[in-house]
Amino acid sequence: MDKPGAEEAVADLYAVCCGRLVAMVTLAAGSRSEAEECVQEAFVRLLHHWGKVSHYQDPEAWVRTVAFRLLSDRRRKTRHGIKALLRSQRPTPSPGPTGDRVDVMRALAHLPLAQRQVVVLHHLSGLSVGEVAAALGVSPGTVKSRLSRGREALAPLLHEETVRD
Repeated sequence: MDKPGAEEAVADLYAVCCGRLVAMVTLAAGSRSEAEECVQEAFVRLLHHWGKVSHYQDPEAWVRTVAFRLLSDRRRKTRHGIKALLRSQRPTPSPGPTGDRVDVMRALAHLPLAQRQVVVLHHLSGLSVGEVAAALGVSPGTVKSRLSRGREALAPLLHEETVRD
């Protein structure tokens, strides 16, 4: 800051136009909090450039331009970050659902959540009863009970018909 009194002048400008600028940037950003951050950062930058901007006919226009540029920069960085993340995490191809898989998913949907969790963790993920208990924060006895009830409920839904010649 070059001139004495610059902080007061910037504070006065802030008081006059901050709300209006936040409202404008919010419309573009779709997020009031993001708009507030951009406008506040623009005012911080104004402090460092006040010696030059104070001679402008409309210093508010400078702050508005900087706030919109900051918003654009944030969006661009976010897009690039998402693209980089997607490039670095190539999805592993998953096979389409087989008839058996669809049947199992439908049958599991009939179970209460607590039973479904233990069945999936134990039978499909291969966790031991103790590991399932630790993962869900319940006792091993509770896991065994839920497994038993879950198997009992699944049996009629997943039975295979035997074709005899």
